[in-house]
Amino acid sequence: MATKVHMEALSPTMEEGQIVRWLKAEGDSVANGDIIAEIETDKAIMELVARGDGILRAILLGEGSTAPVGEVIAVIAAEGEDIGDIAGSVGSTVSQAETVGPETVGPETSLEAAGEPAGQDAGEVPAGTRVKASPLARRLAEEAGLDLGAVKGSGPGGRVVKKDVEAAASAPPAPGAAAPTAAPLPLPSGGLGGFEGPDYEDVPLSQMRKTIARRLTESIGPVPHFFLTVDVDMARTMQARGSVNRTLEPYGRKISVNDMVIRATAAALRLHPAVNAAWTGEAIRRHNRVHIGVAVAVEDGLITPVVRDADRKGLAQIGEEVRELAGRAREKRLQPEEYTGATFSISNLGMFGIHEFTAVINPPEAGILAVGGVEETAVVVDGNVEVRPRMKITMSCDHRVIDGATGAKFLATLRQMLEEPATILV
Repeated sequence: MATKVHMEALSPTMEEGQIVRWLKAEGDSVANGDIIAEIETDKAIMELVARGDGILRAILLGEGSTAPVGEVIAVIAAEGEDIGDIAGSVGSTVSQAETVGPETVGPETSLEAAGEPAGQDAGEVPAGTRVKASPLARRLAEEAGLDLGAVKGSGPGGRVVKKDVEAAASAPPAPGAAAPTAAPLPLPSGGLGGFEGPDYEDVPLSQMRKTIARRLTESIGPVPHFFLTVDVDMARTMQARGSVNRTLEPYGRKISVNDMVIRATAAALRLHPAVNAAWTGEAIRRHNRVHIGVAVAVEDGLITPVVRDADRKGLAQIGEEVRELAGRAREKRLQPEEYTGATFSISNLGMFGIHEFTAVINPPEAGILAVGGVEETAVVVDGNVEVRPRMKITMSCDHRVIDGATGAKFLATLRQMLEEPATILV
């Protein structure tokens, strides 16, 4: 019996997915549980497995195309089995696959239907025509310095997909072809010659960017934010960090300022359970465990891997875990349980030279810390001006859960722990 392959919800917040690549081709044998495709969700690239045995008879959604959760994207059936009724019942799926983007065409669309002259090679692109290519292929081509117009597409309707770009990048240059030259620097307005090219370029939204936009809209509007800032003397923390790293260096390990902030925040949350809380609509939920979400910048936006039970882990363990999670986050290889379930979050932009900023709360959490850089600052100490390493921390608070005095007491404890780091080294 034929099996419909659906776009599955591969993460708790996934509403639609994009085909990164098919690992099986039409005509390949498939067994129940085989990995047949890689799907980009709102957070990571996940594997889609077959839910039946047979032959992959039809692929209804090409690489780089997007479909909502529940949509049929392929059909598995026995060889020779009639799948005409199934194909007819999912005709709308093909239509959606054809119209996901301005350059996307479905697997059954002819070149004429796609607006290309009959008989034209799928890889030849007339001058002035925008190349049909998946967002992933466009990014890879840009990184490799390839002209997409010169890449022959093997996707539906001649669409350029990832494997086409990879093949073109690895192919030797054609005999007599001129070596690529660096693109000239753009001239400022009013320089030699007039402006050439389009006035703008629309960059397709990734699944992650769509989710970020939706989540921030859900947060900054409905959640009543207020902000509290403290200025922390980091002299002893920096000394302690240097001492710890000298001890860890022979083992190839080290800790960062951010690791120490995570450890201190987790310890402070244990002492202030009213901050380690969430708004449910019916109650204020105070968490008995401390799970810290750590914001990590990735190519398409931001993701927050979670350090679970951070208050029960030492600095070295936190540092190693954060680096491992951040690495897999940038590769889009995190599992859903590794980026969900945080009870409080931290966003640190100090390494980018940011002095101070505010962060948007990630619902249903009640707070998030925005951590700036450690900077040498002139301050008054016992009536004398001294230069000290200082760091600003701003907490965004959900006023439905955290009152001003509650947030202030938490930040006072956090500042005390960072200024007396012996409290977080044990």
